[in-house]
Amino acid sequence: MKTFKRCYCALCILLIAAVFSACEGPTDSVSVPVAGDDITASDYSQNDNWMMLPKESDKPVDVFYLYPTAWGMEDEENNPICTIDYEPMRKQAQAIAAGQATAFETVGNIYAPYYRQIDAAYLLSKPISKQPQYTDGVPGTDALAAFDYYMKHYNKGRPFILAGHSQGSVMTKLILFQYLKENPQAAQRMVAAYVIGYSVTEEELKENPHIKFAESANDTGVIISYNTEAPKVDGKNNTVLDGSVAINPISWTRSGRTAPKEDNLGAYMPQEDGSYKKVAALADAAVDLDRGTVICTTVDPKEYANPNKAFFPLGVYHSKDYAFYYYNLRENAENRAAKFLAGAN
Repeated sequence: MKTFKRCYCALCILLIAAVFSACEGPTDSVSVPVAGDDITASDYSQNDNWMMLPKESDKPVDVFYLYPTAWGMEDEENNPICTIDYEPMRKQAQAIAAGQATAFETVGNIYAPYYRQIDAAYLLSKPISKQPQYTDGVPGTDALAAFDYYMKHYNKGRPFILAGHSQGSVMTKLILFQYLKENPQAAQRMVAAYVIGYSVTEEELKENPHIKFAESANDTGVIISYNTEAPKVDGKNNTVLDGSVAINPISWTRSGRTAPKEDNLGAYMPQEDGSYKKVAALADAAVDLDRGTVICTTVDPKEYANPNKAFFPLGVYHSKDYAFYYYNLRENAENRAAKFLAGAN
């Protein structure tokens, strides 16, 4: 498997903050391909276009991981779509994956492609109704091509888990609602999809009855999704859509009952020396049934504030969606995989 250095996450946050510049929004000085345009996918027969590629697939389950936004335009005259070989994007993707994809390393063989991303500030400058045509354009073309190549050349019939965060979760939704709809035999092998840090809505679930939302810790072939917030958010959370639904990542229930921090199996938090440390009893969790988000009451919003409040205001714990519940996600993925394998035998 390709390896990557586990970088200090404060650096990750600072780099991510650069993506979300507090300007009024980039201009359209560069033409950006959108869904429906003739877009050539990146070549996933090239090993270099994979961030994580197992040397041998010795586990009975695979994990297909898509990282969140990992780059930002240096100025408004740059192309809002990065190239797949852009080194700053690749390094940042590796740093982020160290705190996210590793949650699944005990569960399965991890496959993680690089993909061309859209600048987040550029995307968020567009009306919400128009954003999918940009994400489904170049980024979506790459994500679908990578998953198709994985299924045809690497999967070998194994059950698989999908996992993403933020822009990576938008890509994961495209695989769920397009690829798996068009390939029902593949959908039957999906253990679960962890669509973290971006909403899955009631409307999307109604439009895609081939995929269900999780109701417990044990169901398989389902979506797991949430966005983490404080009880009060000082503005709009751009990753939360109308009609959002969520599941509690500690109790694995859909109710509004609080799961105490003592029941949290452990957060995975960065240390100043560049390592990560397991932290017990840090974050509680409760589903806000009105907002469709997960509320955490046991951390200080100022301590975990995003550097750019224009797009992630105080009270939005977007960069900690995985970190706060890292070991709960790991145990849950292990459990769902075991349930799926038991049912297949």
